[in-house]
Amino acid sequence: MNNKQKPIRTCIACRQEFEKHELVRIVRTPDGNYVVDKTGKLNGRGAYICGSVECVKKLKKNRLLNRAFATTIPDEVYDAVEEAFVGKQEQS
Repeated sequence: MNNKQKPIRTCIACRQEFEKHELVRIVRTPDGNYVVDKTGKLNGRGAYICGSVECVKKLKKNRLLNRAFATTIPDEVYDAVEEAFVGKQEQS
């Protein structure tokens, strides 16, 4: 029996809670770059988003990463996140 609790994280777009492995993490690395962390283990500050198309659109439209990281995030980062999710959706 495994009584260990699974880590829970909140999607920054829809505010719903999910198990950590169900979300994708966007990380600000210690050197100041922003990357989509598919492993969930990169070093740095992270924000989580679920895989729904609506959440990805909301993330970009409302610039939610700016709030999550308390700084202005370049458009290229939003484009990279959208590309990672759209590519993922098309492969499914």
